[in-house]
Amino acid sequence: MAHVEKTVDSRGVATITLNRPGKHNAFNAEVIQELQRAFTSAGADPTVRVILVAANGKSFCAGADAEWLRASVKLSREDNLADAHEIARMLRIIDTIPKPTVALVHGAVMGGGVGLVAACDIAVATRDSFFSLSEVKLGLLPAAISPYVIAAIGARNARRFFLTAERIPGDDAARLGFVHEVVEDQAALLAARDRFVKELLMCGPAAIADCKALIRDVAGHYVSDELMRDTARRIADRRTSEEGQEGLAAFIEKRKPRWVVS
Repeated sequence: MAHVEKTVDSRGVATITLNRPGKHNAFNAEVIQELQRAFTSAGADPTVRVILVAANGKSFCAGADAEWLRASVKLSREDNLADAHEIARMLRIIDTIPKPTVALVHGAVMGGGVGLVAACDIAVATRDSFFSLSEVKLGLLPAAISPYVIAAIGARNARRFFLTAERIPGDDAARLGFVHEVVEDQAALLAARDRFVKELLMCGPAAIADCKALIRDVAGHYVSDELMRDTARRIADRRTSEEGQEGLAAFIEKRKPRWVVS
């Protein structure tokens, strides 16, 4: 049985679902490889417009699988390095994928699961969810996920939660900026899913990809002359692109652009 399931509907909405409910969707080498393949496939599929990330069972993701951690004790440093690199690679694939990603979170989100959510563009969580950067309780550290988590909550908050491993309730996760919305229950989570999908399917697919690249390239940089030239170039390129021309024409003609899916 696959640990990660991927489906694509007629609108081009892909759903990637963690499917180890008996293990609280904990990561092991197989799960990481399956996530890499699922996201790579969805990112390369020209019919896919939106990627949803969900999980079966009581927990979204409980971090690293206990048996996988137990096996790592007997691995050499080189083998542990290879394992850690695969986690980092998985997260970079998710972060840099040219499609919008929406994490639909419920229950426990721990360790690497926190990184998975942070690597997504949009995150919505149920009120009963909680997050924990639990690595230090095992004498470890959240290294591979740190770029994404720090980008989400900031260095000051990371100083607290990386060091204490305390649980962060869903409402506090929203206050920290880790998730964008908190909803009451699973039904409300599905309603939020549908709302975000509707909004994203109204937007130019190439413009979304360019926006994601823009954020990566601009975030944290001083507004130098070079950066101003670069952003001006991006605007000009997008206005004169086929998609940009269609969007401007649709606006002027008061119609929907061709890419809008109902």
